[in-house]
Amino acid sequence: MGPSSCGPKIARPRRGWIIPWIAIEGGPQRLVPIQGDAVLFPTPEYAIFFLAIFAAAWAARRSARAHKGLLLGASYLFYGYWDWRFLPLLIGISLLAALAGQRIQAERRSAARKAILAAAAATCLGALGIFKYLGFGAAAFISLLELVGVHPGPVSLPEIALPVGVSFFVFHAISLMVDAYRGRIPVKVTVLDSLLYVAFFPQLVAGPILRASSFLPQLAAPPDPSSVDVARALELIVVGLVKKVLIASFLATYLVDPAFASPSEHPGLEALLAIYGYAAQIYCDFSGYTDMAIGSALLLGYRFPENFDAPYRATSPQDFWHRWHISLSSWLRDYLFVPLGGSRRGSRRTLINLALTMVLGGLWHGAAWTFVIWGAFQGAGLIVHRLWAASPSSSVKAVRSWVGWPHLARVLTFHFVCLGWVLFRAPSLEGAAELLGSLFQPWQAGPWLTAAALLAIALGILGPDFPSRARGVLRLRFSRLPLSVQGLAFALAVLAIEAAGPQGVAPFIYFQF
Repeated sequence: MGPSSCGPKIARPRRGWIIPWIAIEGGPQRLVPIQGDAVLFPTPEYAIFFLAIFAAAWAARRSARAHKGLLLGASYLFYGYWDWRFLPLLIGISLLAALAGQRIQAERRSAARKAILAAAAATCLGALGIFKYLGFGAAAFISLLELVGVHPGPVSLPEIALPVGVSFFVFHAISLMVDAYRGRIPVKVTVLDSLLYVAFFPQLVAGPILRASSFLPQLAAPPDPSSVDVARALELIVVGLVKKVLIASFLATYLVDPAFASPSEHPGLEALLAIYGYAAQIYCDFSGYTDMAIGSALLLGYRFPENFDAPYRATSPQDFWHRWHISLSSWLRDYLFVPLGGSRRGSRRTLINLALTMVLGGLWHGAAWTFVIWGAFQGAGLIVHRLWAASPSSSVKAVRSWVGWPHLARVLTFHFVCLGWVLFRAPSLEGAAELLGSLFQPWQAGPWLTAAALLAIALGILGPDFPSRARGVLRLRFSRLPLSVQGLAFALAVLAIEAAGPQGVAPFIYFQF
């Protein structure tokens, strides 16, 4: 059963509160956030906004309350610029997490602490469910009724829009409360710090997912300007712009979007390149956003965790998830897989826990069957790899010890991930099947087979293999230049990227999650 076989019909997004979920008939489209006037990182608007906040925040750093209050106000302005009517949801979730975290820290009775956590987390997840999964859940329920012979006919559902970044700030709120419950926050939870932790604008709409246990201590003391690695921050922003503007946007416009929209018109080699192109696009799009987020936060004196580690060098599905969207995969491990029992209850239960974690992780990405099946596909990969790695078979051991196995494993893992990306990107299961079927059509060269497209794909997939040592040497030399020269070089690099990039900036892929 695919997305086009059941579920609510969803009209094209428009600005405002709602996307109508009306008449359970026909095929649903993926629920995506309304694309209003969001402040995107690679835009002049963000540059002006950030420079103003940068100057004001450092000027106010000697007063902790004024400094954090200014950053909080800026974060609300950043989010409200998209649609101010969703600010109460962000503030309400943040305030609930702050008050629950405070109460959990102060409470000594274990049962009371657990009850507070359960009630507050259920409220946060309930809000997420209403905004993100109501239509999908209702469509699935109607389909189930039809399978057993009950035909309710057209059903009208509430009209609700998907707020940008709702999954991310709900996960931050839950992290705050769970870390407080586990006693992992070494400082006292305060309302101001908690509100800023959830809403801090560099990570607000697309991550990386921060841990309260690591970020709240950073808010306990004023940022130290002498500890800011300016060269590292500027490098991250420039690299992020290159990934997003010059690679991801180009591949999306030139190759990926057309192929996924009309697979039958892009057969054979073009379909294969579109799949490889999406692997490069989603990595450059998301890691580029993360680079700019980390760089922006670093210039303000705060450190974010790394979120990617050359994921396409992975030699197994498990290794891939240690390298891809690290903040999410570690969140799922610590806040979902471990509470489910982790690997403590035997091998069979471990495999079940892996499957459940990845299916829920897929559903977190979006309310569509393609995401659910993508999560199940990733879970199956983890299970197969775990069984393979533990197999006592002599032939399996011989393959695992073969000198060429790591290289072959890398190729196999990459293509496993690419196959999953087809499910992730396709608008429906039928669309995914159609694109995969196009691979078996006649292969021929066409106008899309250009050096620029091949170079963009190669850079997107192999770029992280650029030696970190060489990159570190270049950064060290850059850091020794006067700050004025660093700033001038940065400005020239940004202008060059702007001149070479396509017209306009597409929203980041992960904004919809």
